[in-house]
Amino acid sequence: MTRVLIAGGYGVVGGWIARHLRAAGHNIDLILAGRRPEAGAELASELKATVARLDTDEAAASLAEVGQVDLVISALQDPDDNLLTAALRRGAAHIGIVRKADNVGPTAVAASLLADRPALVMGHWQAGVATFATLAAAQNFEQVDGIAIAALFDYADPAGPMTASDSGAFFTKALLRRDGSWARVEPAEHVRLVERRDLPSFAAQPMGVLDVPGLAAITKARDVRFDIGTGTSIGTVAGGPASHEIYIDIWGQNRQGQARGRRTRVSNPKGQAHLTALGVLIGAERVLGLDGKTPLSGGLIFPERVIDPKRALERLCQFGVHIQEEPQPAE
Repeated sequence: MTRVLIAGGYGVVGGWIARHLRAAGHNIDLILAGRRPEAGAELASELKATVARLDTDEAAASLAEVGQVDLVISALQDPDDNLLTAALRRGAAHIGIVRKADNVGPTAVAASLLADRPALVMGHWQAGVATFATLAAAQNFEQVDGIAIAALFDYADPAGPMTASDSGAFFTKALLRRDGSWARVEPAEHVRLVERRDLPSFAAQPMGVLDVPGLAAITKARDVRFDIGTGTSIGTVAGGPASHEIYIDIWGQNRQGQARGRRTRVSNPKGQAHLTALGVLIGAERVLGLDGKTPLSGGLIFPERVIDPKRALERLCQFGVHIQEEPQPAE
């Protein structure tokens, strides 16, 4: 039986990853790991999983105690790549979700040198969800000139310890693609206002997530930026739980050579942690071949290369995510 270990598997994001893997009906041996395995006992019982102690400072020893696993999903901070390297050296595949454009270098080098199984780097917004939706929308263009993505975080949306600890590092210098060149900018100096139909606009500032270089490479767009802001979500406005929204604006030319713009809105009524975990589910299914296709071979991998964006959006919709086209806002 396929064995999957989720590091941080009983946290806010890790718990949702575990729930999604079970809800998807996959026949896997699921291990929820962390520094306090007793804290995961209730969730493990609910999901017919087991718990294990794991400390990233002692990652090699921790994995040795667990025994052989097929995939390690890291839903916690691993700043020195201890868990990544330990997993790859033991012959396991690895999925990580915390790298950004400014710190992916050492991770990418280690993964490319050590990965006999896939090392999938998903340091994209919501583990690739923003990129999947953008690439699906871009298929309606003959030429993409510009992409502007904005995510709205509602303070009423529960965030786990990993997300909270990340927040201070979100706004280091951000990477933008601007007129065909790379620019590293101070986020506070490049705030933009994101207009929304029938909802309050919100201010957003750039963040150096991996979506930016990935989308620039694939679409050839000369201008790409990703911004994050805070405000009132669709769910909160409706009087329910906070939702998480992503607004994707694309400009370019259609197949008739006419200028056009398109906005796609991704909205998840269950919030950002639930959405991040869905991105990981899609990645795990692709790594292990649980999507009915051949499992991935070894090496450093980014999701843009191996995941079909339209299939990814279908999977998101199956779990209650709303994806729709909206009128393009005025520039």
